[in-house]
Amino acid sequence: MEKEYRKGRGSQIKTENPFLAQQYVTEHIEGLDEELIPESLQTQIFYETPNKVVNKVDSPDVGMEYSLNPYQGCEHGCVYCYARTTHEYWGFNAGLDFESKIVVKRNAPVLLEQHLLKPSWKPAPIVLSGNTDCYQPLERKLKITRGLLEVFAKYRHPVAIISKNTLMLRDLDILQDLARDHLVMVILSISTLNEKLRSVMEPRTASAIKKLKAIEKMSAAGIPVMVMNAPVIPGLTHHEMPEVIKRAAEHGALSAGYTMVRLNGLIARVFEDWLKKNFPDRFNKVWHQVQEAHGGQVNDSVFGRRMRGEGSIAEIINQLFHQSRNRYMGETQMPPLDTTKFRRRGNYQLF
Repeated sequence: MEKEYRKGRGSQIKTENPFLAQQYVTEHIEGLDEELIPESLQTQIFYETPNKVVNKVDSPDVGMEYSLNPYQGCEHGCVYCYARTTHEYWGFNAGLDFESKIVVKRNAPVLLEQHLLKPSWKPAPIVLSGNTDCYQPLERKLKITRGLLEVFAKYRHPVAIISKNTLMLRDLDILQDLARDHLVMVILSISTLNEKLRSVMEPRTASAIKKLKAIEKMSAAGIPVMVMNAPVIPGLTHHEMPEVIKRAAEHGALSAGYTMVRLNGLIARVFEDWLKKNFPDRFNKVWHQVQEAHGGQVNDSVFGRRMRGEGSIAEIINQLFHQSRNRYMGETQMPPLDTTKFRRRGNYQLF
């Protein structure tokens, strides 16, 4: 029996967790003595107290050396999100659990400060977040990311931010302070300008219009911003790339980047189910083009190739990106982050 579509959520299913030996399922209705009470999909918070929060990034093709994720799981609910499978390590699933059961690291600012105080630490840009979004809806209330930015400002340490939300405008005062010393860059991700598509594909993210206005406001405040057209989904969003880059440039973005969608692990099931329910007429076209971009599979784990894809469709998208970026952004580049301003002891100086 087809269940009612869950508005406000990207995934419409719960996937199995390959790390769990036993799980509740309702596929076999004849085995149930009584109907299970549907689980509430109100967001649940799980507090975690880790020993460290700064992670060394070993992947050579993600453009970062260190990352920091104050949240695990993400309310944004992007159906394609590559981070969904990491939720399985916490005992949850990559589907609805990922966007409704959020693990929160309340002590992240304290742990960051402890990390920066280590005599062995050599300053290098740290990215917020690299996995899940540091400005997801819960941040409005919990303010963990703001606390992290306060630590970065205290120690004059460089930080990069990537997000699909515009809540960073709340922290404009700290971002401006960091920008004066070339200690911050912001990357806003825009996958589509089509609001109807965005509302079902990434339901709790900010609209493209809000993101463009945020780019304009931050650029006017002296904060360097670039746009990521990510992920590009062939047959669904790839044709929007020139307009995304054009609009971002018009609002002050200095550079642009893109990644190809890749559906690792059980994310493939989440996306497949979503695509069939929302775009049944385009399912075969989109699914097969994603496969064509990854050598016949919907995922590719090979470093250097997984982000861009391969084959004719991937090459067309790559050419479209470079033509659009050159046309609308020319030679402009994001300024490098400065590591020489680092204060090893924060604000406390002997002289």
